[in-house]
Amino acid sequence: MADIALGPIISPNIRVRHPEYFEVGPYSIVDDFCYFSTKVHIGISCHIASGCSIAGGEHFSFEMGDFSSLSSGVKIWCMSNDFVNDLVVINPPDLDLEDVLPAEGNVSIGNYTGIGANSVIMPKNCIPEGTVIGALSFVPSAFHFEPWSVYVGTPIRLIGIRNRERVLTQVEQLRNYFHKE
Repeated sequence: MADIALGPIISPNIRVRHPEYFEVGPYSIVDDFCYFSTKVHIGISCHIASGCSIAGGEHFSFEMGDFSSLSSGVKIWCMSNDFVNDLVVINPPDLDLEDVLPAEGNVSIGNYTGIGANSVIMPKNCIPEGTVIGALSFVPSAFHFEPWSVYVGTPIRLIGIRNRERVLTQVEQLRNYFHKE
């Protein structure tokens, strides 16, 4: 095995609302001042930079594939109020307001993806393998992505295609490094 730490590095300065649903893979790092209130699964060799927030409650989940990253300040929402049509508050658990339709759903990020600083991802998104999203971008609910593509803007738009062959060559180099004898 390579002379590097196998386990994840998780800052003691994060908040995890449901630690029983918080999993971080080997070689991954979760930096200071991050907040997690959903079920979370982070893959191998991932990085979540400082100040990220992944929220929405224990009924929803966030999954991050291997060799992926969230830059500082990224906000991922698995549940959000409808700011146009509904009251924007946290309702008491025993009160069922009529006709409230929150935006809600799991968020997953595939292998080899990257989300730029201060981007916002709304519920019900599945960001496919190799996709990257530029800094300060906004991803509306249930956006349709193409794998190995580059998106930017508010709201996001497609601007290019990633070099899949080069990225996968780099992944193979990392895998070989992690499995040295």
